Amino acid sequence: MNRKNPVKVQEFPKIIVEPPGPKSRDLHNKAKRYMKGYSTQVRLFPVVFEKGKGYLLFDVDGNTYIDFSSGIYVTGCGHCHPKITEAIQRQVAKLVNCHDFTTPIKYKFMEKLASITPPGLNGIQLYSDGTSAVEAGLRACRAATGKFEFFSFWRDFHGKSLGSVSLAVMSPDKGIRAPGFFLIPRPNCYRCPFKLNYPDCGIYCMEFLKKQIEEESTGKVAAIVMEPIQGWAGSVFPPPEFLPLLREYCSEKGILLMLDEILTGMGRTGKWFACEHWNVVPDVMTVGKGLGNGYPITAVVVKEEYKDVLEKISASSSYGGNPVACAAAYATIEVIEEENLLENAQRIEKVVMKRLNKMKETHPIVGDVRGKGCLFGVELVKDKLTKEPFDEAGKLVYQKAFKKGVAWIPAGHILRMSPPLIMPEEVAEKAIDIIEESIAEVEDEFGY
Repeated sequence: MNRKNPVKVQEFPKIIVEPPGPKSRDLHNKAKRYMKGYSTQVRLFPVVFEKGKGYLLFDVDGNTYIDFSSGIYVTGCGHCHPKITEAIQRQVAKLVNCHDFTTPIKYKFMEKLASITPPGLNGIQLYSDGTSAVEAGLRACRAATGKFEFFSFWRDFHGKSLGSVSLAVMSPDKGIRAPGFFLIPRPNCYRCPFKLNYPDCGIYCMEFLKKQIEEESTGKVAAIVMEPIQGWAGSVFPPPEFLPLLREYCSEKGILLMLDEILTGMGRTGKWFACEHWNVVPDVMTVGKGLGNGYPITAVVVKEEYKDVLEKISASSSYGGNPVACAAAYATIEVIEEENLLENAQRIEKVVMKRLNKMKETHPIVGDVRGKGCLFGVELVKDKLTKEPFDEAGKLVYQKAFKKGVAWIPAGHILRMSPPLIMPEEVAEKAIDIIEESIAEVEDEFGY
């Protein structure tokens, strides 16, 4: 797919009816009779989309939006990419499912996936959702080590079933954490849990991790599980030394390192996988979201020496690795390669981060900005010294920018942005113009 604009930049976003428009509201209200549990993204802005093309979304009221979320980090190659669409159509007319039997396209895809994963990671099992891949990764870690405990990090997100939820923050509706799961403070230099300053801290978060494991565990730690870049909690990056130190510690202690790259993989950060920014190779890795460019397919990938354990964990699933999903994923990898989308993501990073850093200097409520490739976060605060989160502003900025034609992601006081990897630089600039304009309007409303 050519990254040339499908229409001239000045023609979009195109808002002809103030969104969410009457057709959107009517259809959404009808759907609510049946569907419950909408995301905050939808609850704050119940627009109804009916089609997408590249980096554009179109609602039922005739409005056109710049997609600055990639369908929640999924459609890196853009909506309805012709090559991926054709691959799906061709396969769905041939064979849709045959459980976990080998098919020609499944073999081709796994061979292709193994060619882009970090060195040595070539044991693969396929699923249709991220939670299943994470759960399989946990089972693989237990089977490979004969150990049963897991340590993970504050506010990382890994899924919605018992094991994956137990890796993350708990709430009263989720009940108690499963036995053997422990949390460690997440490295976050902007909001250091130890009130220290980088780099004078000496990467104390790593020293605390060692002490925490020493005090909390029985010595039977199967794995440390981590999002290399925190996604749901707002694109939070660890200090540059942390991942290499964690890899070294895990190797010394005989603990597996499991990295959850479901959100950060498939080029989202300008490299195939975020761990490559630190030259870190995990023992187990989960991949998803952008893997099928919107078609449901995920994977757990393990190092060569551990791949036989996948035989021991009842790894197959009803829909995982079906031929249509494999066709979509194979075509997605080819598109990223053929259209040099990793390089384009790096170009988008330079353009957007230049603007975000300027916003941090000039806007009183912009406390911190961060980004890699096509993954960005902006923290809104009431005061730059106290860093008090400004949730009310986050909600309003999200809604205002959406009304102006930027479809994106809220997270309380953090604004999350994940444009498609195909995004042209001038379109990214236009989306940032709208977001900055919305921030300025909110600042005026709150008297800054």
